[in-house]
Amino acid sequence: MNQKKYLMSGGLAFSEKKEMEKLSRYAREGWMLEKFAFLGFVLRKREPEHFIYSLDYQKEADEEYFSYFQEAGWTHVCSTGEMHIFKATPGTAPIYSDKQSEMEKYERESKSMKKVAVTALLVTILLFLISMISNNGLLPNVVGIITEAISYPTMIVLIFSGMPYLAYRYKLKKLEKENF
Repeated sequence: MNQKKYLMSGGLAFSEKKEMEKLSRYAREGWMLEKFAFLGFVLRKREPEHFIYSLDYQKEADEEYFSYFQEAGWTHVCSTGEMHIFKATPGTAPIYSDKQSEMEKYERESKSMKKVAVTALLVTILLFLISMISNNGLLPNVVGIITEAISYPTMIVLIFSGMPYLAYRYKLKKLEKENF
C-alpha cells in the first residue's frame, strides 16, 4: 500500500478554511499532512487522529514565533516561504480569535502580493507593447519574438500573485462588512 499521497490544493488564498477542514478530514482517515508540495500537499499514512489545522503567515519565523504557538496548544507541521501550518486538538483556541487580528493577517498578505502583482502587470504590459511595436515594423522582428517569449513567464507571475491578491482583498472586504 502506498504510504504517501499528493493532495491538490484549491488555493490557500481562495479557500483557506476549506483547505484546513479538508486536511482535518484526511487526518481522521489516517492521512497526516507532512509538507507542502507544488500546488498542494504531501500526506503520509499513519494512525487516524482528530486534528484541526490552521494557517499563519510570518516572514521572519523564529524560535520565539513557533514557541508562542506551542504554548497556545498548536504544533507546527510544515512551512513553505512565509506560510506555516499548525495542528491542534479540537477545542484548542483558534490562532486568530478576533476579526481584527484576522484582518491584519490578510492585510499583510494583500500588501505583499500587491507588490509582486503590480510589478508583473507593468512588466507584462511593457513587453506586450514592445512586441506590438515590433510587429508593426518599428523595431526588428527578433525584438518582438524575444519580448513575447519573456512576457509568458511574467503573465504566470501575474496570475499567481494577482489572483491571491484579489482573494485577500475579498476576504478583507467580507471581514469589514461583518465588523460593521
